[in-house]
Amino acid sequence: MLARRLPTILPSLTDAEALEVTAVHSVAGLLDATAGAVARRPFRAPHHSISTAGLVGGGSAPRPGEVSLAHHGVLFLDELLEFPRSVLETLRQPMEDGHVTIARALASVRFPARFALAAAMNPCPCGHAGDPAQPCICPAADVLRYRSRLSGPLADRIDLHVTVPPIALGDLDSRSRGESSAVVRDRVERARIRQRARFGDERGCNARAPGRWLESHAALAPAARTLLTTAGERLHLSARAFHRVLRVARTIADLEGSASVETPHVAEALGYRPRAVAAPEPQLPHAVLPG
Repeated sequence: MLARRLPTILPSLTDAEALEVTAVHSVAGLLDATAGAVARRPFRAPHHSISTAGLVGGGSAPRPGEVSLAHHGVLFLDELLEFPRSVLETLRQPMEDGHVTIARALASVRFPARFALAAAMNPCPCGHAGDPAQPCICPAADVLRYRSRLSGPLADRIDLHVTVPPIALGDLDSRSRGESSAVVRDRVERARIRQRARFGDERGCNARAPGRWLESHAALAPAARTLLTTAGERLHLSARAFHRVLRVARTIADLEGSASVETPHVAEALGYRPRAVAAPEPQLPHAVLPG
């Protein structure tokens, strides 16, 4: 349910984005001839039995896959570790480049694939690792094998790793409410306006900024820069992970309306980095999201 709410807090599609989404859905034969251009950000949630061609596209006459159908929207992979590892690995290139190239003997087709990946996974095969009410019964070797389905390079490309603890049944009847989607979306829209002004492009955002460019334009406070550099060395962050932390910290600052990236922003961004996903120690279920 949380994943399906993501499109409701994302910025509205620009005219150019709506045209791209409409074109992809038209090529896939999913566009209603009586409807106009696609006006809402896509949400795609394929089953874990999906094939490589179904996920990234393919076929003798190349057709867009789920990553392209989720262009400018959300791709949700529930039960992430139930997907074959070979299928998951095909996500690495589109997540990095924002497009998929399908080469055939007679032609090469390129489909756009700039999407927000959201995924959910259990901590172990039985799903109870870290649950104080019900102990895990999985052997350590099975937990290790289960978590190894998510490779380090793919986990490194996921910006936000969030532990989701079990909800007490009594809390399900609670009438207390948090922020509405409309309130959150307004804050996101204002943050996106700041980013467009920074990049001078109506589609500009932190996620697309080259790492080196962002290092010199992110308005990183001296103390925050020191924390990021020190943490990067101690945590052995790759260059990709280092710049992803910086992008997340800049986004957190934008959401707060801060002109500069301060130490708390970097500290929060570092807290979202992946731990040892394949480690056998008990952990709570995870939800993983892009930045």
